[in-house]
Amino acid sequence: MAEKREGNPLSSYLKGAWSELRKVTWPSRKETWTKSWIVIWFSLAFAVCLGGIDYILNEVVTRLV
Repeated sequence: MAEKREGNPLSSYLKGAWSELRKVTWPSRKETWTKSWIVIWFSLAFAVCLGGIDYILNEVVTRLV
């Protein structure tokens, strides 16, 4: 026989989500800043590389046409 659930499914979900959030080990402020800067620098380097490739390919196509 199926187990009968008590209460609202939404409140049951929120209680479960809250209990899972209490188990999370949050990073320190220093660790968060360090990882944020890594992401920012990687994104900038990637943008510069893509911009350089775009510029080179644009020059090649312009000279061919």
